Amino acid sequence: MSAVDLAAVVVTIASVTGVVLAGFALRALTRTLAVLRTGIDDLRRDTLPVVAELQRSLDHVNAELDRLDDAVASLRSVSGTVDAASRLAYLAFSNPVIKAMALGAGTAKAARSLRQR
Repeated sequence: MSAVDLAAVVVTIASVTGVVLAGFALRALTRTLAVLRTGIDDLRRDTLPVVAELQRSLDHVNAELDRLDDAVASLRSVSGTVDAASRLAYLAFSNPVIKAMALGAGTAKAARSLRQR
């Protein structure tokens, strides 16, 4: 057996060993991918209903926020109306009430003055 024949045998054994090892690695990778695919399918099956429920809850919260926004806008409108009405009432009644109180005080002072005489 010559050196060339020996080299051919060594290269052949190394190639066969490499192919066998690559086959084992490929088989292990295939199993790992199958387990990963199963895990992803389980995760998808478990999370899709949760995401759908979360979306429904978010839609409900958005609807409630819209209602609350409408209520706040109405309250602001009512507050502005009450503020304007109270300002108007103050302007309308403050001067006559002050004059009536002054008249009452003056009348009481005059009555006391007449009683003392």
